[in-house]
Amino acid sequence: MDLYYHIRSAPCQPVVFLAKHMGLELNYKVISIYDPKDFEVLKQVNPQHTIPTLVDNGHALWESYAILIYLAEKYALDDSLYPKDLIERSVVHQRLFFDSGSFQNISLQSLILHFRNKPIPDENLAKIKRAVDVLEMYLTDTPYVAGQKLTIADFSIFVSVCSLDMIKYDLTSYPNIVRWFEKMGTHIPDLAAMRKEIDLGLKALLASMD
Repeated sequence: MDLYYHIRSAPCQPVVFLAKHMGLELNYKVISIYDPKDFEVLKQVNPQHTIPTLVDNGHALWESYAILIYLAEKYALDDSLYPKDLIERSVVHQRLFFDSGSFQNISLQSLILHFRNKPIPDENLAKIKRAVDVLEMYLTDTPYVAGQKLTIADFSIFVSVCSLDMIKYDLTSYPNIVRWFEKMGTHIPDLAAMRKEIDLGLKALLASMD
């Protein structure tokens, strides 16, 4: 499988983290959508020209959440990452929509402001607090965001919390999130190296745009 991606891209990160967790061998094709040559390469496989884009035996698929579902359904050893049970699956979907609808966007916006040495508006901080309050609730009495088992939703939401960690957002009053965040680190091989690469890549990109 070919994965057109860039590790600094927040939507790409959960796909890479899940693939690492599953032990999938991907052909990683680094793409910068800001590079005209890379952009033309990407357009050949994805007319929407977005990353991540996965190509599996000629089948091209984009949008991070769709790729997470596809990988879990096709290549996971069992259905724990993406349950077949409709009730369990509905919870996974709800957590994914929570992330896509609010959490990922506000955490990434705040991270970009932080890297540009700009203050994070109170409105942003209020939205972050609402999101982490909800996440703390999700993790009450459960080890993972959608219940007792690790699912694809954990990988998506983990990226959003990583953004908060990078801006040094204080999570000490959220013990459930802290516990879960540390546990997630044990599920992703090479995480420390990838997070360092993400940090350096984002800083370099933003510096080139200033």
